[in-house]
Amino acid sequence: MSLRRRSAALVGGLGLLLLAQGCWIPSKAWLAHVLVAHAWERALAGEARPRPWPWADTWPVARLTAPRLEVERFVLAGSSGRTLAFGPGHVETTSPPGAAGNSVLAGHRDTSFAFLADLEVGDDLSLTTPDGREHHYQITWTAVVDQADTRSLEPTPEKALTLVTCWPFDAVRPGGRGRYVVRAEGG
Repeated sequence: MSLRRRSAALVGGLGLLLLAQGCWIPSKAWLAHVLVAHAWERALAGEARPRPWPWADTWPVARLTAPRLEVERFVLAGSSGRTLAFGPGHVETTSPPGAAGNSVLAGHRDTSFAFLADLEVGDDLSLTTPDGREHHYQITWTAVVDQADTRSLEPTPEKALTLVTCWPFDAVRPGGRGRYVVRAEGG
């Protein structure tokens, strides 16, 4: 084989490797979404804590929709980094989704909660729980706070849904001290 052909084969092989690497994370995200959606269907059918895959340490606890934006997200149990890699998570120390009090959901600003940037005061949100009940909320305020300001996580006497993500939405580096908070109240 000539040097030219070997070089072409090497460049072609490296190109395929880079293409495969570029498809790996989107492919994993797509598959995870399909598996979480299937676990959600099992939850609606009455299965307790249906894991999306055998080694998962989380399961779907609600489905969040923002009708005006035509957004749907499956909410997972817990708010660890492992959980948030697959979707928004319920902060365990707050009221359960759909229950009285303040139910707090956290998500990444550049994936599952990127749509928070487009929400407006007055928008409706809906939260469906595994018992099939749909809970309706209306956004009452939004704020940017420091990560040390945890007042939005505190219990409330009214039925509330609080969505939290990192701020600013267009940050180049992950992390930072800012948090974007959306508060919605339900009836």
